[in-house]
Amino acid sequence: MDPVGFADFADLVIRDADVADGTGAPSYRADVAVKEGRIVAVVKEAAAAGCQRPRARRELDAEGLVLAPGFIDMHAHSDLALLRDPDHSAKAAQGVTLEVVGQDGLSYAPVDDRTLAEVRRAISGWNGDGDDIDFTWRSVGEYLDRLDHGFGGEGIAVNAAYLVPQGTVRALAVGWEDRPATPEELARMRQLVAEGMRQGAVGMSSGLTYTPGMYAQDAELAELCRVVAARGGYYCPHHRSYGAGALEAYAEMVRLAREADCPLHLTHATLNFGPNQGRAGELLALLDEALAAGADITLDTYPYTPGCTTLVALLPSWAGEGGPGAVLGRLADEDTAERIRHHLEVTGSDGCHGVPVEWETVEISGVGAPALAEYVGLTVREAAARRGEEPWTTARRLLREDRLGITVLQHVGHEENVRAIMRHRVHTGGSDGILQGAKPHPRAYGTFPQYLGRYVRELGVLSLEECVAHLTGRPAARLRLPDRGVVREGYRADLVLFDPATVAPGATFERPRALPTGIPYVLIDGRFVIEDGRRTGVLAGRAVRRT
Repeated sequence: MDPVGFADFADLVIRDADVADGTGAPSYRADVAVKEGRIVAVVKEAAAAGCQRPRARRELDAEGLVLAPGFIDMHAHSDLALLRDPDHSAKAAQGVTLEVVGQDGLSYAPVDDRTLAEVRRAISGWNGDGDDIDFTWRSVGEYLDRLDHGFGGEGIAVNAAYLVPQGTVRALAVGWEDRPATPEELARMRQLVAEGMRQGAVGMSSGLTYTPGMYAQDAELAELCRVVAARGGYYCPHHRSYGAGALEAYAEMVRLAREADCPLHLTHATLNFGPNQGRAGELLALLDEALAAGADITLDTYPYTPGCTTLVALLPSWAGEGGPGAVLGRLADEDTAERIRHHLEVTGSDGCHGVPVEWETVEISGVGAPALAEYVGLTVREAAARRGEEPWTTARRLLREDRLGITVLQHVGHEENVRAIMRHRVHTGGSDGILQGAKPHPRAYGTFPQYLGRYVRELGVLSLEECVAHLTGRPAARLRLPDRGVVREGYRADLVLFDPATVAPGATFERPRALPTGIPYVLIDGRFVIEDGRRTGVLAGRAVRRT
């Protein structure tokens, strides 16, 4: 676009930025003009060329800064945080302009009153119990509408897309029992997924180590994936094992998605626990073979080795049958609790990915009950030693006293796997950030500057332009967003400006909520949500619906 036509009425021009445009192409110096939430001109090498430069009501000197599309968090757990916290600097300060929620097969729509109460308890460790939220919605569309009209109708801090959660759908149609769905129940689930997609969801998620989603067999999942594919969405499974059976579980998801002819996005695609050390190459070979055969596959990872989940999720699947109330009942029974312990410590619980739990790797990161706060930051083994108990005795006590709300970090990852997977051409970034708890995983506040600071600048694992593409253009393509993820004329002005020499996460395992450095400006729809490194009061975020 010739800048002459709009020179006098653009809202903003960003001058002399080094543009990493989200495609992976070499960066270039340019002026970028924004009007009414859109990029209206990208004038390359404007100063050097001596051409007429765009003018605007406001000019921002970007000398020394990289201008990139806003970052897209492909795996977020901000389902309630977006409605609870208008500031939401955990993501806004990282340069995140869009989050994908509804992850791991469990979220808050579609529901009825019974299912909502059950889900709230089941994932209180992820999102809190929700006592501070007015749950005015029941359908996917109503939840998206609520995001659009958050905080008195102003909106939310960043944009959000939604995945229909297969576990919630199963809870609504079947319940929390470990059994095949009847034909009538399967028809109901297909209907619920279709409705969610029609109302704007971008795909469907599963949590196949979480109840009740884990009770679905592949034939049932394939039927739901066909519904998703027919409506232009993708399947996003947390698959059945990240430990002893991880490679088999990845292969299962690839086979399932190909059978259903459904695009596949492998979420937090890590290889953890001792049996998987150094095996990233085997996973990538599996993906390369499927991609060469025509499969549509992407994945996301977070750039850290520890994982994060709830303590109850480590229990064997049979212990979760019937829902949260039934779990608490089993924990109260001595004989049943002993069976659970044996599965955890000896057999290798499917909830702990088929690997016998190592309590010294399970760190308590968050509790709901204030009386239990003294245990935050301790491993279960350390907490047990403080109490003079065996680790399972302490874990069981904590689960019962906190009504299953305990959140944990699992220190079971491998750095060589993290680096190898993030290099792959279908990789995208996702924080898997749980914002609850006194000591959350620092990935919630640090994932995107961690990529740019540690893995680009310090280690050179990715080039800057390639990394930006992993965090912007590539996820936008997976989400089928026609006007986001690239710095291009006509695209939405969701933009981030960062200093490549200083960008870094502030968050550490000791100070997990510290904000990043080196990201002075973030815009959503051309409005500053971060300005001069500070959060503005702007609520420019909205629900991003599948088109």
